[in-house]
Amino acid sequence: MHVHILGICGTFMGSLAILARELGIKVSGSDQHVYPPMSTQLEESGIELMQGYDPEHLKPEPDLVVIGNALSRGNPAVEYILDKGLPYTSGPEFFARHILTDKWVLAVSGTHGKTTTSSMLAWILEAAGMSPGFLIGGIPSNFGISARMGNTPFFVVEADEYDTAFFDKRSKFVHYRPRTLVVNNLEFDHADIFENLAAIQKQFHHLIRTVPGTGRIIAPAGEKAVDEVLAMGCWSELETLGENWSANSVNADCSRFQVLYKGKPCGSVNWSQTGHHNVANALAAIAAARHVGVLPETACAALCDFQGVKRRMELLAEVSGVKVYDDFAHHPTAIATTLEGLRARVGDQPVRVVIEPRSNTMKMGVHRQALAKATETASEVIWFRPEGLKWPLEEVVEHSPVPARIMSSTEGIVRYLKDTAKSGEHLLIMSNGGFEGIHGRIVKALEE
Repeated sequence: MHVHILGICGTFMGSLAILARELGIKVSGSDQHVYPPMSTQLEESGIELMQGYDPEHLKPEPDLVVIGNALSRGNPAVEYILDKGLPYTSGPEFFARHILTDKWVLAVSGTHGKTTTSSMLAWILEAAGMSPGFLIGGIPSNFGISARMGNTPFFVVEADEYDTAFFDKRSKFVHYRPRTLVVNNLEFDHADIFENLAAIQKQFHHLIRTVPGTGRIIAPAGEKAVDEVLAMGCWSELETLGENWSANSVNADCSRFQVLYKGKPCGSVNWSQTGHHNVANALAAIAAARHVGVLPETACAALCDFQGVKRRMELLAEVSGVKVYDDFAHHPTAIATTLEGLRARVGDQPVRVVIEPRSNTMKMGVHRQALAKATETASEVIWFRPEGLKWPLEEVVEHSPVPARIMSSTEGIVRYLKDTAKSGEHLLIMSNGGFEGIHGRIVKALEE
């Protein structure tokens, strides 16, 4: 069987390609934007990559075309498929039919922390000897890959609420039918496809409807948006973070804490991660793992060896005392919690952050009022002005609680940081895209 994937370098579609290859399926793919780490991972898996969406890529005709949700009508490859009557499907539907059948699916959903929590969960199951399959929207450093089939029925999936395809506007996660479901948190995001928070909550309600009565839902206690979803109907066992599961003895940067289940200590974590958000992620992963039989003490021991996820507060290099980090944050809440965690770790040392407001929601300016405050724990903020930004970044700089500037070229940012960086500083680059390879360019400039 030959499957061609359109949009193959997206985190979900690229991971799906790797799983299909593992099943013995011949896989090829096209994408408009081919960049690491996904392109590297695909090439190492022996998958042929093609630049752009030329209909010629579909000759000879594959047995099935899997169409990514970034593609829409008017795309030359899509129009060719429809005109020729080629068989096609969406990524989530292919995933559900060919990979998740007969699996115990552990799904991690929510606005923030999906990638990190699902990575933690997969690592806990791995350390417990359960050899899980997984598909994660990032690359867990403990595994070095974003997806694998695994050797047992247990399968961990990052459950994204973004829409499925141009012909299926339901959220991706309604296809997955989890038995164990984590709902980490819920805020308004993806303004390009959701009108308001209520529209997102409706999709989460549909997800909860798919969890069996013998399944389990893990969710934060007292979070209004999540509580409203649960009030629409919940037919499964519910465990809450903050009530059933909690943490104490948390040190300043959250690198050490004790885990409690129903008020009783059941393990301790001493790890390299920082921030209260990661403590919450850890509790969710521990709770989910317990549902498939992993003792909390075993889960805590596994998290002590958790190495994080690429592009999630990943330390890229230290050059002459300057540390350079890469982070995927692209929402004010994620920006704030990530910076707070780093600040708690480094104390009074300078933290300078470069932010690319790249996501569709960011470019639309939906969260622009919250951006200035989100950076209050930084020492300096450099805002990159990307093409297509539909609002003036000057608003954020004007209200910034810390020194801030706007720059419109990555070349200028690299030059500025090279000229001004000093030993003892922390440079944090935040973007959910390739950002013109600025991370490596900054490191190289510092080395020079």
